[in-house]
Amino acid sequence: MPAIPPREPPELIEMLRTLIATSSVSSVKPDWDQSNRPVLEPLADWLAAAGFKVEWLEIPGHPDKANLLGTLGSGPGGLVLAGHSDTVPYDADLWQHDPLRLTEDGGRLYGLGTADMKSFLGLAIEAARGLDAAQLKHPLMILATADEESAMHGARALVAAGRPLGRYAVIGEPTGLRPVRAHKGVMGEAIRLVGRSGHASDPSLGNNAIEGMHAVLTALLSWRDELKQAHRDPAFRVAWPTINCGHIHGGDNFNRICGQCELHIDIRPLPGQEPDDLRAALRRRVADAAEPRGLAWQVEPLFPSIPPADTPATAAIVRAGEELTGHAAEAVSFGTEAPFFSALGMETMVLGPGDVDQAHQPDEYLAIERIEPMLGMLRGLIRRFCLGG
Repeated sequence: MPAIPPREPPELIEMLRTLIATSSVSSVKPDWDQSNRPVLEPLADWLAAAGFKVEWLEIPGHPDKANLLGTLGSGPGGLVLAGHSDTVPYDADLWQHDPLRLTEDGGRLYGLGTADMKSFLGLAIEAARGLDAAQLKHPLMILATADEESAMHGARALVAAGRPLGRYAVIGEPTGLRPVRAHKGVMGEAIRLVGRSGHASDPSLGNNAIEGMHAVLTALLSWRDELKQAHRDPAFRVAWPTINCGHIHGGDNFNRICGQCELHIDIRPLPGQEPDDLRAALRRRVADAAEPRGLAWQVEPLFPSIPPADTPATAAIVRAGEELTGHAAEAVSFGTEAPFFSALGMETMVLGPGDVDQAHQPDEYLAIERIEPMLGMLRGLIRRFCLGG
């Protein structure tokens, strides 16, 4: 005989324990990548117990991944509380606490995904506890997405499907309880140069790709200075677009002329800058440095770009966030799923209890003192955008 489901979700701390204990790493490296379905299964049970209609939204081409949508109430408009169900990879040896065990210590809850951002999904369900669909003038949706930490397959699938969700969205990424309305884009680009190897004793025997990459780097650093001078947005702490040279590899031995060299760079565009335009400018600069030296070259994205996000300061969701938190909406340099939600026609704000300084770090934690304020903010948003008050 099947078990009778509980009439309500478990207590918040039990939900958090389950979420943290269920590994759901996403990575562009196949050996590290994991399915997120095991973490969606308890979420589906809890949402159903809370009265939500639960839908599994498949992701074409990724059978081991899915998005999960719970809907309470019906009708147009409504509020989406969204969080990604995956985490970054981790090295347990660098943790003082077990990354897959929720541990309370010194007023903090330690565990992988406590800040970024599995905890938000439990908090969203807790904030909806006791709601009756008949009370709602507009629906409340809780959405758990896949692969935000790698290729954002989940958010991209939502856009490709074109299915409308709510009118307003809150993404619970770690913002320290401060509303965020804008963020920079994220581009990862690989630059490859191919020359000709040869014996190091005679430079005429080859064409050194490392020396060519030196010219490329000079051009990139000059372009970086140009971007800094030409593009400013004072809403950001770092008010200009940035370029970071993060990885370089070339050659195979000290006594051989280097035949191939590869550089990986990170570009963070400001709102209003199109990734395709920046990539075209990058290609021109690489070509200008490589071709006069007789080097073959290639520029390819490491992953599909994440566009910048920019919800207007006058948007209702932004104003609500400012009123509930007591802080003016901010702009940040890290990327989120916000531009994809905006593409679905939602006014989108980022607001969560964690701190980005704890994200992607050993001994990630969520301060316990942040939980009640976050629940209060979520309940305030539900009152405003679902209950009509």
